[in-house]
Amino acid sequence: MFEQFAHDTRRIVGCAMEEARSRGDKRMGTEHLLLGALHEPGPAAVLGVTLEDAQTAASRLDATALKAIGLETKDLKRATMPTKGRKPPFSSGAKEAMASMLKHAVDQKSRQITAANLLEALLERGEHDPVSALFDELHIDRSAVRKRL
Repeated sequence: MFEQFAHDTRRIVGCAMEEARSRGDKRMGTEHLLLGALHEPGPAAVLGVTLEDAQTAASRLDATALKAIGLETKDLKRATMPTKGRKPPFSSGAKEAMASMLKHAVDQKSRQITAANLLEALLERGEHDPVSALFDELHIDRSAVRKRL
């Protein structure tokens, strides 16, 4: 499947891996794919948010989740994963999003999987998916983004 990725889509997945590592996450999830997409100007413009705003929103969501189980994050520093060596594995949600990207490309009779296919796949994730929580935290209007795509 990766050989069908357009150049920008390959960069997005690479940036998503770096986002997962820098956030100290052991798996690359759908939220990392969104953060990776925001490294590119096209997806950032379509979504109407900056990478910095999304990273801040993701950190807020992490802090809220930890607080819900009784952990205060004020003085905690985020552990980073090693930047070399093993790539973080995809979460089940990220695997499903990747399969959906391929389906969107096939439906459009495209030979390449584009950043737009990635955004479409992320926009259709369910309400309990981390990327959906991030979209909500960023106040992204999904129907407006679909129209822009």
